[in-house]
Amino acid sequence: MSMTIVPAMPLLAAGQASAPTISAGDTAWVLISTALVLLMVPGLAFFYGGLVRTKSALNTMLMSLGALAVVTVQWVLFGYSLAFGPGSSWIGGLAHLGFTGVTALPNPTYSAALPHLLFSAFQAMFAGITVALFSGAIVDRMRFTAYLVFGVLWTTIVYDPLAHWVWGDGGWLRMLGALDFAGGTVVHISAGTTAIVLALVLGPRRDFKRVPNVPHNVPFALLGAGLLWFGWFGFNAGSALAADGIAANALVTTHAAAAAGLISWLILELIKGGRATAVGAATGAVVGLVAITPAAGFVTPLAALAMGALAAPFSFYALHYRPKTRLDDTLDVFACHGVAGIMGAVLTGVFASKAVNPLGADGLLAGNPSLVGVQLLAVVATIAFAGIASAGILFALRAVMPLRVPVEVEVQGIDLAEHGEEAYHGGDLSDLTGRKTALGDAVVLPVTELGARAVPRTV
Repeated sequence: MSMTIVPAMPLLAAGQASAPTISAGDTAWVLISTALVLLMVPGLAFFYGGLVRTKSALNTMLMSLGALAVVTVQWVLFGYSLAFGPGSSWIGGLAHLGFTGVTALPNPTYSAALPHLLFSAFQAMFAGITVALFSGAIVDRMRFTAYLVFGVLWTTIVYDPLAHWVWGDGGWLRMLGALDFAGGTVVHISAGTTAIVLALVLGPRRDFKRVPNVPHNVPFALLGAGLLWFGWFGFNAGSALAADGIAANALVTTHAAAAAGLISWLILELIKGGRATAVGAATGAVVGLVAITPAAGFVTPLAALAMGALAAPFSFYALHYRPKTRLDDTLDVFACHGVAGIMGAVLTGVFASKAVNPLGADGLLAGNPSLVGVQLLAVVATIAFAGIASAGILFALRAVMPLRVPVEVEVQGIDLAEHGEEAYHGGDLSDLTGRKTALGDAVVLPVTELGARAVPRTV
């Protein structure tokens, strides 16, 4: 994220101390960007929800919305303070507990042109969607309450320190010069790594590899991908924290990388299977968006095309290799977000240019190969920290509460067991009487129940 500090120059009397001045234009843009990032949460819910089976569609979608809710509460109480409050190079302090000192006045440490409240709200959306991202790895089998508790603990122990390392004032990776414009390491690599840990600790679904995991609603997945693409403009361009040329560059590079990722993925599908699929198009676009996230404000649009096109094959083959293993990362969170996030972080070290953003750094192609090494260090540190900490949280949590639903719940469907609801009803006669029968049974309803002549019907 580009932490642009805009110097304010108000007209002041001689000897009067200068004070930060809020920019109406910058504030309006970041207000809109905050709403756009929020829109990504229901977008992710539709994307994930369309890719799962009918019996788990509601649970899958609710995990995204639930994550946003619990993380927002955590963020206001103490999360923001740990991530962006003054502290050490490893973690923020407690100066902003309960949003103490987070007011409508600017915080010049991060932006002298925005209300401090707005900056903190913008960052809250990033924390919320990160927890939602790794929910795709645990479809059909993790208890909803356990997931929410894990999300709060994970945000506190993993996300908040990572955000401080990369974006916080004095964070050690930021001081080393690691570039992450909008969350390649903090959001995507951390979520992808955590997805693997969750899948390993929980184990595969009972019918893993025995029953096809066919998307139940591909139009939902396409709608979700479209909402993610739209919201990602706020995610990346909003991270400029200003309505300026860097934001414009981030918007264009974001769009270019998504388009290149989509095309690259479809070409790979055509080569491999002879068909370009709708799910593949949606996945390729998301992979391109993930790849450009750390670089959006540091690279040119031409470089963005290359990044989207290059990241897609790595994610494509990771996604197609995973089913050959016992790893049940149901919606391939690591392949899409972890692998593409790693590619994006490393390629930022290749394509970054101070000609695009003077507050960034030159990369390999601009004569500074050392930036690739710094980016690799950031990737390794993120994977190691997120992986070890996530495993520790899960083992501790498993000691005090069950993490996984019983096998009969997996068979029946997690929607009914965990939420008492179903995504869809058949609309047949059994719905009118509340009678549910096995597939193929004949249901005959008496006239007294229907108020009309009974009609035999196969359910």
